[in-house]
Amino acid sequence: MWRLFEPVHAVVYFADEAAAAFTAAGLKGFWMGYFAGRAAPMGQVGPAVVGATFFSFHPARVARAVPDAWSFAPPGRVLEARLRGAVAALRGVLGPDADGTAVARAAELARAAVDGLTVAGRPLAAANAALDWPDDPLAALWQATTVLREHRGDGHLAALVGAELDGRQALVSMAATGAVPRALLQAARGWDDGEWDEAAAALVDRGWLRGDGTLTAEGTAGRDGIERLTDRLAAEPWERLGPARCEELRGLLAPVARAVAGTGVVPVPNPIGLPPPE
Repeated sequence: MWRLFEPVHAVVYFADEAAAAFTAAGLKGFWMGYFAGRAAPMGQVGPAVVGATFFSFHPARVARAVPDAWSFAPPGRVLEARLRGAVAALRGVLGPDADGTAVARAAELARAAVDGLTVAGRPLAAANAALDWPDDPLAALWQATTVLREHRGDGHLAALVGAELDGRQALVSMAATGAVPRALLQAARGWDDGEWDEAAAALVDRGWLRGDGTLTAEGTAGRDGIERLTDRLAAEPWERLGPARCEELRGLLAPVARAVAGTGVVPVPNPIGLPPPE
């Protein structure tokens, strides 16, 4: 399900329409749009909160974007821009299908999956779930996928913390799995070579990495355990939806995910680790 709903949400990070909407709202540059757009549901938060909830970014990269972002555009205006840009991007991908019955039904099912979702201990999921629901089905679908991805992401961070990894070590160990190249992750999150290598050395000392940067058996088991726990913690929406409606939603989201992939709006590889839809 993640491979199908994540592309819908992720257009907000990569699409030109999203960047243009943030610029029109008054934000300056890609990273200010990213940090303010993703943090805005929590209100006018500062770099400590953003750094903690986003987890793996260099503190200096966060501090260059917030709190300055709120002096250019308050959270309410950022939220309007975020939704407007995401919906415009999806309309560009889907064309006339954006207003079709399949999108409307997908929005209905995705919202059913998140209505009443348990968000205790999940700040980004809680903040997004508390937003007013848009009337437009395409906008509602995007918002539902956003709640789903932040719910899953909050659980993933809990799994990483439980495995006693900090943000840098999480990135280094992820790169070692081969899911995302080191160069892409390192550049996207703002760590220099020395900082990256320091985290790698700590994982070597722990027994998770070999000196050449590849995972040991212990490291492989550790990363596999993190992914299994992430999936378990993300199961609630699908349990509440039930097998039949999950299968229906899968069938409705698959063409949307393929359409996003077909346009190249969300590049592969990407820092999210999202592969092309099957």
